[in-house]
Amino acid sequence: MLLLLSQLLSCAWFQPEEEKSARELAEEGAEAFKDKDYSKAIESFEKLKEWYPFSQYAVLAELKLGDAHYHKKEYEEAIFAYKEFENLHPKNEAVPYVVYQTGLCYFDRLQTIDRDQTMVREALLTFERLIRTYPASPYAKKAEEHIKVCYKNLAEHEFYVGRFYYKTKHYKAALERFKAVLTSYPDMGIHRKAIEYIRLCQAKLDDAILDTD
Repeated sequence: MLLLLSQLLSCAWFQPEEEKSARELAEEGAEAFKDKDYSKAIESFEKLKEWYPFSQYAVLAELKLGDAHYHKKEYEEAIFAYKEFENLHPKNEAVPYVVYQTGLCYFDRLQTIDRDQTMVREALLTFERLIRTYPASPYAKKAEEHIKVCYKNLAEHEFYVGRFYYKTKHYKAALERFKAVLTSYPDMGIHRKAIEYIRLCQAKLDDAILDTD
């Protein structure tokens, strides 16, 4: 009798939770997302993807996974989810939004001008692809504003590095940086300063040539 009771309790203890339907998981995830409980939303959407990969709700889950990770500032996970969505559903009407969000995952991590600019370049490439591929999308217009910020960051970074080389008396390297500001970023509002430093660098290089004669 005790053995039978033990077996019954054991079965009850290890019985898996009842699987929810695809719709229930979708609603559960959406509700959690609305309440800003993004961890719970991710859990629900992950289950939906795993249990019902061919459900009509699976596409929604794939999209909202990216959004949930984005709001948690888990940018690499969000990028993975967004790119996976784009690869699986290239014709889906949400793709322009997905590309825009991918760009934001880079854009939101922009560094100051004295730091590495990898995120700026990735954001720029993504936003430019959005405009090139989906020019009529409302997200293309939003991307244009972010692109301006990206170019300004890159221009100021180039100028910053140029000034560093100038201060450390690497005038040739500085000259190339200031020239790059003019050729690559002519409309970013620092071309006058770049021209002035080009003149200063050229003068220093000319003086060095005279000193060797």
